[in-house]
Amino acid sequence: MRASAALYTGVVSRDDWTMSSVKPPPRDPQPTQRAARSEPPVTNSQLREVGLFGALSDEFLEHLVSTLEVRRLLPGETIFKEGDPAREMYVVLDGEIEVLKKSRRGRETRVAILGPNDCFGEMSIIDMQPRSATVRTLGPAKLLKISTEEMDALYRHDLKSYTLIVLNIARDLSRRLRVTDGLLADFTATVIEEYVTTPASTKR
Repeated sequence: MRASAALYTGVVSRDDWTMSSVKPPPRDPQPTQRAARSEPPVTNSQLREVGLFGALSDEFLEHLVSTLEVRRLLPGETIFKEGDPAREMYVVLDGEIEVLKKSRRGRETRVAILGPNDCFGEMSIIDMQPRSATVRTLGPAKLLKISTEEMDALYRHDLKSYTLIVLNIARDLSRRLRVTDGLLADFTATVIEEYVTTPASTKR
């Protein structure tokens, strides 16, 4: 850098620099922006594969592509922790995410693994309560973030499409509740069966 600085002579004005030797090659002014244009972080076809955006028009998907933020995360990054304030939900575009739930004794247990096209954090859009679980990346991941403010903006932009998104959220929550009910019923039946078949002397 010191050697190249010696090439410059004269007085700096507002408009130009005077140089006594070969000019350095011009720099690309915005290489990262040009790369972003050639490879958008998310496309309409990707969003079309996500259940959350089912039945939405191509025009509205294009609006989502241009307005929503895409986050790229490294392995082991915590997206949010159980009990944190909740203001946004996420869609997994690439990678795997683990969901951890803390027991009463403070021990974390993995309760789910999510992959591409899965959603998480949507309960915060509905009830505005603190996070019910901790979510962390298992590897490199790409997520689409949707905040409550952005949901409000979508409501003002296109009420019909907003209604479809909320309906899709409700359907997904209902599906998960049915699965949880089935697991709870199986667990309860197993515990009762083991208790009934255990000898009385062992119970004491």
